[in-house]
Amino acid sequence: MPNPSGPSGERKTWPKEAPTVADVLELIEQLGGIPPRRVLLQPLPGKATEKDLLVHQKRTGRICELIEGTLVEKPAGYSESCIASEINMHLRLHAKQYDLGEVSGEQGTMRLMPHLVRVPDVAFTRKEKFLHGILPSEPIPDLVPDLVVEVLSDNNTPGEMLRKLKEYFLTGTTVVWIVDPRRRQVMVYTSPDARTIYREADTLEGGELLPGFRLRVADLFRNLPSRKKKPSRKKS
Repeated sequence: MPNPSGPSGERKTWPKEAPTVADVLELIEQLGGIPPRRVLLQPLPGKATEKDLLVHQKRTGRICELIEGTLVEKPAGYSESCIASEINMHLRLHAKQYDLGEVSGEQGTMRLMPHLVRVPDVAFTRKEKFLHGILPSEPIPDLVPDLVVEVLSDNNTPGEMLRKLKEYFLTGTTVVWIVDPRRRQVMVYTSPDARTIYREADTLEGGELLPGFRLRVADLFRNLPSRKKKPSRKKS
């Protein structure tokens, strides 16, 4: 079973005997308190493989991640996908124009380390990581992106995102953008505990990783429904 401290901690295993409700609850907690419906119990947690992940995705069309032998479905939403596509478009245009590397989308499955497969909503990987500039042919390559973008949905939890941050930076990612459509802001992390918050009046920049890249935060949320103001209380 996954460890709440991330892949560097002691690895736990699913009970050999029939699992109990307590085992399931512990698993949910270790995955960051995510909704139970996102956790697959077949194959049993701790027993799932990358082959199981690919079979499940082909059979259901749902994107899964593999966390220490447990299949976890990624939440999906139309507006979140549109925001991810917007970021992908801008990053890809910039990366191609200056021959910086490759930008993958929300089906870009990557093996960060053994027993850990993640699928970032958007990811930029420097060209130096591709031998002779050739993309990997396998469906789940050994590949750690340099920039990761995750767009939050209502089904993501703080514990889940903290775990992801730890995993990405542990395996070599340089920057993580966590996009929050509800708050209309982007949190830019350079480590799990170092972040800068960019709001609608601000502009995201690529820094040393993507020199010259600029993207207005407001452009990401311009087509979202307007936020309703809470009615003020009238004094009697």
